[in-house]
Amino acid sequence: MSRRALRRLRGEQRGQEEPGLGELGLDTSLQSGPEEPPPAAEGRGRRGPARAGVSNRFELITAEEPEDEPPPRAERGAARINEQDTAGGDKAGAVTEEAEGDGQRDGEEAESDQMPVLSNKPRKKKKKRKTKKSAAGETMEDKELGDIDSLLERSEDSNGLCQQSQGGIIADSRPLLYVEHRNLNPENELKRYFGARAVLGDQRPRPRQRQHVRSTWLTAPKNTWPRYSKTGITMQLVDTRRGVRFFAFEHHREYQQVQFKFLDAVESMDPNNIVLLLQMNPYHVDSLLQLSDVCRMQEDQEMARDLVERALYSLECSFHPVFSLTSGTCRLDYRRPENRAFFLALFKHLMFLEKRGCPRTALEFCKLILSLDPENDPLCMLLMIDFLSLRAREYTFLIRMFQEWENHQNLSQLPNFAFSVPLAYFFQSQQEESEPELSQARERASQLIQLALIMFPGVLMPLLDHCSVQPDARVMFHPFFGLNAQISQSPALNQLTSLYVGRTHSLWKDPAVMAWLETSVHEVLRMVDAQDPLVEESEYKRKMRYQSAPRNIYRHVILSDMKEATAALPLEVTSQPVMGFDPLPPLDSIVSYTRPERTQQPPNESTLSLFFRSLLPNFNLQGDIRHDRDEEAGAGQDLNQGVNRLMAAMRDMLANIQFQEPPRDDNPDGEGDWD
Repeated sequence: MSRRALRRLRGEQRGQEEPGLGELGLDTSLQSGPEEPPPAAEGRGRRGPARAGVSNRFELITAEEPEDEPPPRAERGAARINEQDTAGGDKAGAVTEEAEGDGQRDGEEAESDQMPVLSNKPRKKKKKRKTKKSAAGETMEDKELGDIDSLLERSEDSNGLCQQSQGGIIADSRPLLYVEHRNLNPENELKRYFGARAVLGDQRPRPRQRQHVRSTWLTAPKNTWPRYSKTGITMQLVDTRRGVRFFAFEHHREYQQVQFKFLDAVESMDPNNIVLLLQMNPYHVDSLLQLSDVCRMQEDQEMARDLVERALYSLECSFHPVFSLTSGTCRLDYRRPENRAFFLALFKHLMFLEKRGCPRTALEFCKLILSLDPENDPLCMLLMIDFLSLRAREYTFLIRMFQEWENHQNLSQLPNFAFSVPLAYFFQSQQEESEPELSQARERASQLIQLALIMFPGVLMPLLDHCSVQPDARVMFHPFFGLNAQISQSPALNQLTSLYVGRTHSLWKDPAVMAWLETSVHEVLRMVDAQDPLVEESEYKRKMRYQSAPRNIYRHVILSDMKEATAALPLEVTSQPVMGFDPLPPLDSIVSYTRPERTQQPPNESTLSLFFRSLLPNFNLQGDIRHDRDEEAGAGQDLNQGVNRLMAAMRDMLANIQFQEPPRDDNPDGEGDWD
């Protein structure tokens, strides 16, 4: 225990720590040396004689502090202000001497409290004022932190990613597929709609009950999940070319064994086998994705979403240190089977977010998937990004994407972009305040929607049918928009049309949108009747293109699970089995490890089943037994001999079986009686 604590417990007076000091007066101790007088002298000069006990515990601490210790930040700032007010000299030191000499005057006492005095005086009043100020500051800070939008804007401005000008933030300064971390959390979007209290409620975790888990961006780990441990998945940096990094997931030997067991469970067609596998390996990604599809088919949406989030958490914990979700310069090759799980998990999570009512968060995940392989687009996210942009009211992003990618991606040749971009211009025209910008956006929207109707006339009638709108007789019976327009479409184009109409028809139900569409339809009919060359050119393009859809479009339709588009899938796709953990794998897959050959003999085959198989002409028990080692070969020979003897005995038994013929009827007339 320290000397000061012992002195306090004994109730001794201050200044008795030195030997023999108790017999001397306090004035003698002041004259003993040039040291700074203890605070007891100041207290006696100001408040009278010192008491025997110590009332302020901080006086013992400040009494022995060195004089050259740097003052606090607030005192240094106040000292600099006072030094600027004086003409010269050290006014703080003068004030200190004056306060120590005449401590009984109230005016000088107030002055010494206001001035920064580099002494060991306990400033109770000043500390109280500082406490009030800090409490007020904390109150203001809590109010600012309560506003989630202002907090996110401050964090966005502080990261230095968006350039500012006098007019505000320039959106074009960022890459097109730039992903923001704050938009990957669906709770942030729900808080903007309903407020933090309505979203969180009583589910806010208490500090004592919070578990120390790894911080992730894609999903937030839940307390109901099993404890995470290393699963055997790692990510490696494969190559770097022109500022773009190429990564690949890798499966360790232990994870490969689990993967083989998973494939056996899938072939058994029993979901319980996958459940048993997950009990032993709770973070096996493919098992989580496959079981999620089973739960979704059984209408258990909450469990299906939870399994997908757990798969994303497992994959994110194995990221490479330099792998970035937001930069848009990290690539994953879909041809590698190890990488496909990440694509599929992101897509399934995106679908749950869109159904949950978080289109802005779903759009951010869509940009993330597209940034992983924008050249090949293995899941064909271009068929969905326009719909999510319109739902999230990100019209500027959709228009910018169309302008930047039209030259090398031919986005206007996709029905979804051909119709969604003019719709974005129309919605933007309703938000513009200035009249020139409004008329310019409305004119651009009318031009693009007319081009879309000329290029894809088979979209109009199904779209009006889904919107429960009855067209007029001129439009209904015109051959350009009639039934002939839908019949003459190729199967690939019909599939794209069905996908777009089934997904985005709800955005066209606005009466203002329908009035604008009606005007454009009549203008197109006028151009058709006038035999505009553009109409014939578009018809030629429809016949030459859209002969067959690429494999990524079929994969997108299967994952989207839309009835309108799934019914239009060709026979070569629907005839083959489609697995939820890897639908329609690429034909040029890069295989890093192969599954070992399985034995044709079932593991628990009974003697009776062996007998019935032996009746087949191609039965050969020797060929079913694998001889990997010498002892296994000997055991296989003994088993073969025993089974052959048993089969021979059973054949002899069946050969010696004689069936007794029924007795002949000597009385054909049937007059006799049965015995």
